[in-house]
Amino acid sequence: MTRLFDRLLVSTALALGMGLLAEASPATADDSLRLGMVLEPPHLDPTAGAAAAIDEIVYANVFQGLTRIDRDGMVQPALAKSWDVSDDGLVYTFALQEGVAFHDGSAFDADDVVFSINRAIADDSVNAQKGLFEPIESLTARGPHEVIITLKRPTGHLAFNLGWGDAVIVAPESADGNKSMPIGTGPFKFSRWVQGDRIELVRHDDYWGDNATLEQAVFQIIPDPSAAVAAMLAGDLDAFPNFPAPESLLQFEADPRFTVKIGTTEGETILAINNGRSPLDDVKVRQAIAHAIDRQSIIDGAMFGYGTPIGSHFAPHHAAYVDLTDRYAYDPETAKALLADAGHADGLALTLKLPPPSYARRGGEIIAAQLAAIGIETEIIPVEWAQWLDQVFKGKDYDLTIVSHTEPMDIEIYSRGADYYFDYQNPTFKALIDQLAETADDDGRNAILAEAQTTLADDSVNGFLFQLAKHGVWDARIEGLWENSPVQANDLTDVRWAN
Repeated sequence: MTRLFDRLLVSTALALGMGLLAEASPATADDSLRLGMVLEPPHLDPTAGAAAAIDEIVYANVFQGLTRIDRDGMVQPALAKSWDVSDDGLVYTFALQEGVAFHDGSAFDADDVVFSINRAIADDSVNAQKGLFEPIESLTARGPHEVIITLKRPTGHLAFNLGWGDAVIVAPESADGNKSMPIGTGPFKFSRWVQGDRIELVRHDDYWGDNATLEQAVFQIIPDPSAAVAAMLAGDLDAFPNFPAPESLLQFEADPRFTVKIGTTEGETILAINNGRSPLDDVKVRQAIAHAIDRQSIIDGAMFGYGTPIGSHFAPHHAAYVDLTDRYAYDPETAKALLADAGHADGLALTLKLPPPSYARRGGEIIAAQLAAIGIETEIIPVEWAQWLDQVFKGKDYDLTIVSHTEPMDIEIYSRGADYYFDYQNPTFKALIDQLAETADDDGRNAILAEAQTTLADDSVNGFLFQLAKHGVWDARIEGLWENSPVQANDLTDVRWAN
């Protein structure tokens, strides 16, 4: 039986089981939006956490940076209305928007920019992307509406980096409270958080720019794929921008009440490996794992065919992408031989910690079976997102895990050594990333990125699985939601209900 027929059976069953519920769908006010999300964020401060769920709520809605990344992945002005770069590439002069205030009424000015970036750079910074700011030598406020950033070396991607959620501008008066009571400069302000259920934003009517059309946005936390399908069909949600049930997309595509968009993301989905823990510190063991993985069966079984195989930590839609999927082709016999060469002819026992997303839970079962076929027995340990962040990301207490890295152009995370949860320490790779930071022309950068991708593949740092597709499902009357995800965002600035 074909996979397509299987999907049709699932979709038909769901339609029969939930059709009556769908007919009872309540009308939706044209000034509000109810969006579904799989993961509840650990907090709401994008400058103090790595969870994508934070940015998916507050990026561009509540908080803004000097620049922003738009739906096409391009850099646009935000709190900086323009900027100039010196001829030597070392000095950026940002002209700031005037008449801007934070949601609590305090004025925004150049001192807030200096405070925010110095806070991210500081030795005690908890910013998850502290490396973004490493090239900065100093910041100076020249009057209330101009900031001078001086660099240690030319950094052509500074304006892009300053558009990340980790680089949003916060006020010194409210920064410490942003985890639970976020106060930014954006078109929406925080209303309330019902733990375990939803987060509510309301329109900020005193916004410095053009007011949003929506008056309210509710982010409903629904981690279960079946519950997500039911909520959409029942009309309890208006949109699920990252829909967790790809097996049901055919059903929604056939229903004129809904729009289905299959877009791209920056989400490299990987079987992450703790390179600092024995026996995974042996490259032959990691290579054995790579040869044991059948990427396409994972894409088919966990994602119902949605996803693009990858062979390194890089998105296929970028110009610098190198197809390395054949570097470690699926070959269980070679995998067994590598394990034997590494001294593990009798096999291994490892743990596999799986966070809640369906790609991880479903994909983990498939990978566990593939590893068992070469003699690696895995103990599957389901963990909640907060546990994953604490145990895996912060504590490096794991052997294997599955996660999508959705930050844009984030190959540099492999240069962080023992400070990052892979614990991958390769001076040659770090030198490549340092060279990349100093290179401005596209051809030169692409050549370095190609070498960096190849290095990661050669070292089998992680099991590189697939590029996560973006499955968007929403009411057909909604306009302005992003089809693709160049950054972790649900930017509601231009979202509206069609008449």
